[in-house]
Amino acid sequence: MGREVLRSWAGMLKIWFQVVFSKRLKGWKKKKMGHGSSKPDLPTEDSDSSNSRIQQVRRRLHLHRSRFLRHRRRSDPTPGKLLKYEDFAGVAILRLVSAEMKFKDKWLACVSIGEQTFRTSVSDHTDKPTWNSEKKILLETNGAHVARISVFETNKMSKNNLVGYCEFDIYDFLERDSNSDTEVHKLYDPTSAGEVVGSISLSCSIEDPLETEKNFVRRILSIVDYNEDGHLSYPEFSDLMDAFGNQFAAMKKEELFKAADENSDGVVSMDELAMLLAVEQESDPLINCCPVCGEVLKISDKLNTMIHLTLCFDEGTGDQVMRGGFLTDKQASNGWMFKVSEWAQFSTYEVGLRSGSAASHVLVFDRRTKRLVEEIIDAKIVLSMRALYQSKFGNGLLDKGVKELLQSISEKQGKKMDSPESVEDIPKFINSFKDQLNLSECKYPVEHFKTFNEFFIRELKDGARPIVNIEKDSEAVCAADSRLTAFKSATDSMRFWIKGRKFSIEGLLGAELCSDAFIDGSLVIFRLAPQDYHRFHVPVSGTIEKFIDVPGCLYTVNPIAVNSKYCNVFTENKRTISLISTKEFGKVAFVAIGATMVGSITFTKKKGDYVKKGDEFGYFSFGGSTVICIFEKGAIKLDDDLLENSERSLETLVSVGMKLGVSMKEIKAQ
Repeated sequence: MGREVLRSWAGMLKIWFQVVFSKRLKGWKKKKMGHGSSKPDLPTEDSDSSNSRIQQVRRRLHLHRSRFLRHRRRSDPTPGKLLKYEDFAGVAILRLVSAEMKFKDKWLACVSIGEQTFRTSVSDHTDKPTWNSEKKILLETNGAHVARISVFETNKMSKNNLVGYCEFDIYDFLERDSNSDTEVHKLYDPTSAGEVVGSISLSCSIEDPLETEKNFVRRILSIVDYNEDGHLSYPEFSDLMDAFGNQFAAMKKEELFKAADENSDGVVSMDELAMLLAVEQESDPLINCCPVCGEVLKISDKLNTMIHLTLCFDEGTGDQVMRGGFLTDKQASNGWMFKVSEWAQFSTYEVGLRSGSAASHVLVFDRRTKRLVEEIIDAKIVLSMRALYQSKFGNGLLDKGVKELLQSISEKQGKKMDSPESVEDIPKFINSFKDQLNLSECKYPVEHFKTFNEFFIRELKDGARPIVNIEKDSEAVCAADSRLTAFKSATDSMRFWIKGRKFSIEGLLGAELCSDAFIDGSLVIFRLAPQDYHRFHVPVSGTIEKFIDVPGCLYTVNPIAVNSKYCNVFTENKRTISLISTKEFGKVAFVAIGATMVGSITFTKKKGDYVKKGDEFGYFSFGGSTVICIFEKGAIKLDDDLLENSERSLETLVSVGMKLGVSMKEIKAQ
């Protein structure tokens, strides 16, 4: 139902462009040929006063642009992607109305969808904050539609604390059978599964295309309507045309005014200006540069021009418009101390390769919700990793005994996590990753585990990780709950992700297993973080030919190290390589790589076993770790979304059993 509403919106918009605008254009052209009514004489104007007013208009436009640029941050997604009509679902208006919390404080709320996050202003000190803040959100047919709302109590000295959150599907909201525009959602405690800490009222609707046009024109009018009567006189209209910076519009402004002034009263109303902009934008566009952000608009692309102007004016103006320009809710909620550190380049948010201050925040794209999320890493650990792995000094330390130290620490930590006393660390671990663990999926309750490592390698309930098309061996699946990067070749992986100077497929697999087909083959990296489910599964169906253990170091597999040019994490770390022979994909190399704090890699299958895709294959003990799958050249077509994210140096958060790609044999046979 919700999807049908959006599709009908897009269809209506297309008809609106093609039919309504063409009728207006014919009517206006008829006027220009002499069939329209005569107009009163237009006033002449002194050039100095005219120039003064033009400068005033441009200052107002500059004010809007300045406000926009202050709200727009370096981390904004690039607006270069153009939509086709079939990909355009609509423009949704999301409004956060109010909330009811269990205690009094000053509150702010954030909305995250796709790669964007928006925030409200901070409320008064109350347990019933009211925001009435709205945001226009562009919806794509196959794009993000699950929004997360996070409510924070504010602490301006340092950071703001996440108190409650909820998720809702915009399509489901539109499908609901209700006469009310507002819906109340429960807010859940991120530290305790299922515990309700409050509620939030919100509304969501699809903006009518005609209303979109009128709202845009109202914004234009407000800039030059000096006497605020909702109409433009010729001097005001002239100032507007000149301020647009369009030479054609400036030269023909008298003719345009006559064409717009349909009732011959000497002024142009909002509706008349709306018609002028719509008709003229179809033939000889008046606006070829956005008045807010200054971006040059593609004249022939009416759909994307309308989308840009609608969203851009929404970003730059309005007291109740949520502030944008953030990537995650944590970034949007940060207090002034973080803003100072960001300004000083001690810490920044970026999508892509992590180096320097950008390494402070590791961002990944959640494939399920199609939303950016932030990986939680202790600040002290981040600083130490940056010092060790991203500097010549750190590289020197690695060559002077730090490798052996990491090995010793990992072995000692592994023994500690196997001791009965380590069970006391389980609650601390759960609290550290409170909003990233779903304990309801665990096969056994927390009380069942006698050591920390037993909890760390926990099993999940049957059905917790459904395997896509389980009977279809021509589709490969994701091997682990992880952050995934996928590349058509090792060359691509080194260009977009792996920065170690000596990385190679031969160095990873060794001479015994490496073949020419693997050297030019596709590469998929599954990086497991400590909070993840740490059992890995078979990505393809086939027979296990062999296992080979390769001794090595125990560097961290965090992107801070992988993206470093000073060390070669994957080819130097301890690893176990298995070779799987398949009917659909040929040979597949499965490499389980140890990391700092991971002293143990355990396989639950043996040589000669036939395995079905999705079967459990083994597990890592305490720490982060990585699995790399290498397919022979031309054996697999990896999913487009995984490749596209990886080309942006952006990891994709996936779960066991999600689709990875399709056998080229299957594609060629179709």
